[in-house]
Amino acid sequence: MIVVTGGTKGIGKAIVEGFAKAGYAIATCSRNEPELKQLQKEIKEKYEVEVFVKQADFSKKEEVIQFAGFVKQTGKPLEVLVNNTGVFIPGQIHNEEEGALEQMMETNLYSTYHLTRALIGGMVQRKSGHIFNICSIASITAYPNGGSYAISKHAMLGFSHCLREEMKEHNVRVTAVLPGATLTASWEGVDLPEDRFSKPEDVAEMVLAAHKLSERSVVEDIVIRPQLGDL
Repeated sequence: MIVVTGGTKGIGKAIVEGFAKAGYAIATCSRNEPELKQLQKEIKEKYEVEVFVKQADFSKKEEVIQFAGFVKQTGKPLEVLVNNTGVFIPGQIHNEEEGALEQMMETNLYSTYHLTRALIGGMVQRKSGHIFNICSIASITAYPNGGSYAISKHAMLGFSHCLREEMKEHNVRVTAVLPGATLTASWEGVDLPEDRFSKPEDVAEMVLAAHKLSERSVVEDIVIRPQLGDL
């Protein structure tokens, strides 16, 4: 089974579809329950795989832990965990909205930390598994309107690299995914042509391809940008 957090939109939804097409059972979450139910219906009908969904607000630790318990209750061994949930509030460190740092650290970083800790035990025990952390180009490139978002994504990349070192001896693979501008809800309303963005499906294909490698190899970082470069 694969767990994808934030699976109803953008990159998360594309990853859900890609792995469902490959025959994986899916577990996912979102803050929007109607969207989850619609996704569950669509994926089940289209790919004939099991789909488990639960509403959760990943800015709240208790809801992250509740989702981890929900995943465990399915009774299915976890093969792949994709930490995808995130929030982007544009701004600059010196003048951004009060609380922006806390909100983005809680949602983008702390949820990844707590969910990984809650679910990784089974992978370690079986000596098999793959964790993908959806970081960002903002994890390696500072830009003027990135503010606390870039801080949270820099931290997430650091988390991925630390976890990679820890998991080597347990045969659990860890991959950081760093997408550039990708056509998702975060870019809604921007007056730019679609072909200026990467496609969510392209990111999903790279994730699936990295996972399909033999367990003797791991893609540690995936950097994927629009062909014309960063926005």
